Amino acid sequence: MPYWNTNVARHPDILRAVPAGCSTALDVGCGDGLLVRKLASVVPSVTGIDKSPEMVAQARSVSDHCFVEGDFLTADLGAYDFICSVATVHHVDFETALTRMRDLLNPGGALVVVGLARDASATDWATTIATAPIVRVTKTLRRAHGPDGMPVLRPQMSYREVRTTAARLLPGVRYRRQVLRRYSLTWQKPS
Repeated sequence: MPYWNTNVARHPDILRAVPAGCSTALDVGCGDGLLVRKLASVVPSVTGIDKSPEMVAQARSVSDHCFVEGDFLTADLGAYDFICSVATVHHVDFETALTRMRDLLNPGGALVVVGLARDASATDWATTIATAPIVRVTKTLRRAHGPDGMPVLRPQMSYREVRTTAARLLPGVRYRRQVLRRYSLTWQKPS
C-alpha cells in the first residue's frame, strides 16, 4: 500500500460491503484512485469521478481504470451496483449528494459513505477527546499521510445532522461513528 491515513483505514469495510454479483461500481471523489484500484480486484467495471483535475491526473498516471474529471452532481453517469464515497460529501450539499447516489444505484445495490462531521454536542466532544490518544498513536505508528494535492475542507454538518438527514433520505440506513474521526453510512437500495 503506497500510504495510509484515516480514510484508507475504512477501505477494508468498503470492500466487504460490495454485494455479491456486483458488476459495476462508482467511487465518488476518487482522488488519486487508490480505492478504485482496490475495488477493481473484486468488481469487473469500476469508475472513479473527481472534480479536481490534479487528482484525476494522478489517478490516470498510475492506472488505466476509468476516471472521470467532473462534478458528480451534474456529470452524465450510468447506474451502478455499488457506490462509495470517502471524505467527499462534506465538500458538496449533503442532501443533494445522497439523493444523487441513491438515484444512480441499481435496485438491490449497496451504498457506503464515509464522511467527516463536526463536533456539536457534549457527547461529540467527549468522544473526540476520549479517542484522541488512539487516533494520535495510530496515525504516528502508521505514519499517516495521503497524496499531495488532496482538497481539504472543514465539515459544516454535525454528526447528528448527518445521521438525521441520512435516515430521512435512505430508509433503513446504518449509521456508525468511527473511532478515527469519521462516520459511515451503509445502505442497500430495495430491489
